[in-house]
Amino acid sequence: MLFSLVSQDNENSTESRMSARPAHLERLQALSDAGRLVVAGPSPINPNGDTDQGFSGSVVIAEFASLEEAKTWADADPYVSAGVYSSVSVKPFKRVF
Repeated sequence: MLFSLVSQDNENSTESRMSARPAHLERLQALSDAGRLVVAGPSPINPNGDTDQGFSGSVVIAEFASLEEAKTWADADPYVSAGVYSSVSVKPFKRVF
């Protein structure tokens, strides 16, 4: 089943985000390689999409066997341990288009 993982960044977490980014991307690549990743990316603060002002959070939509598995995966994200995320919401997601 698909799940959406919507994360909110702590203020002034850009430096921590950049530090943890390689490990974060490695985990996403593993989901992609397994054919389980639908989409993933950050939410720039700047509404024009420029990243000069940092990020407000991230979105991941991926396949997991259960809600518990999705939450466990989200809790183990390097951005969580690096203090980038202030919160992560994990919910079932139904693809329509």
